[in-house]
Amino acid sequence: MAADFEGLVEEGLVEEGLVEEGLVEEGLVEDRDAGAARRLLADARCVLFDFDGPICRLFPENRSRPVADELREKTDEFGAGDVLTAQERADKDPHVVLRAVHRAGRHRAMPGLLETLEELVVTGEVRAARTAWPTPDADTLIDLLSRRRTRLAVVTNNSPLAAEAYLGQEGLLHHFAVIEGRTADPGRMKPDPDVVFRALRGLRLRPEDAVMIGDTGTDVEAAGRAGVGFIGYGRNSEKRGRLRAAGAEAVLGSYAPLLQRAAVGRGAGAVPGLKTGCVQGEGGSPEGA
Repeated sequence: MAADFEGLVEEGLVEEGLVEEGLVEEGLVEDRDAGAARRLLADARCVLFDFDGPICRLFPENRSRPVADELREKTDEFGAGDVLTAQERADKDPHVVLRAVHRAGRHRAMPGLLETLEELVVTGEVRAARTAWPTPDADTLIDLLSRRRTRLAVVTNNSPLAAEAYLGQEGLLHHFAVIEGRTADPGRMKPDPDVVFRALRGLRLRPEDAVMIGDTGTDVEAAGRAGVGFIGYGRNSEKRGRLRAAGAEAVLGSYAPLLQRAAVGRGAGAVPGLKTGCVQGEGGSPEGA
């Protein structure tokens, strides 16, 4: 433990005695990741949120499996079940089936199948948005950033309709200027940076103006390929480990470290250092949904 926090002691973020006494635990001190995340936000004119994970849990408790099973059944009905590998037949993620059918469609005619599957996924995601679990403190962070006049957007592999439905029911939709999600081409889902570039065009900002908050390795890759900064959000140690393995340098287990200074000297809801001179003001109507 002490070795892990040696740099924090040198930077004055942790008292040496706390390390020696074993009192340093994740979430109790300002660590390197929280500091890096604050620095990224301080330089950002906009924040691009992935939806499922950073804002909510769209399919908690494996609730995505029935949707994935429905896609597999429909694929079988079309006589194309053989395009799915054994792993793809067992995966709980509907996007795995979408990607597989899209991949196979490059070499095999399956008229109407991909479009049918997309409709089923959209229906399942919009339905799931009604019972999604809010990510702790996501609403507070969104409100905080919005009041600091930081432009906000959603960049998701889910349907933009699902993101819009969830944000609307939670009273958060007005904070977002742009909502971009999956198109009819699954090949454009992250890690392809297409959705990031679409959001930046909608915001009329450059990659260097942006920071993305995501929770998967595909998010890390998409941000890197687009040239935007990245903050990883992982709700458990396994997810945080995968984010770091993918190359994320700032990884948080909660948003609390970004909110702890809010009431210290700058008034409620202040993130130290956030720039406020953002183009087109605050919020706006969703685009691309």
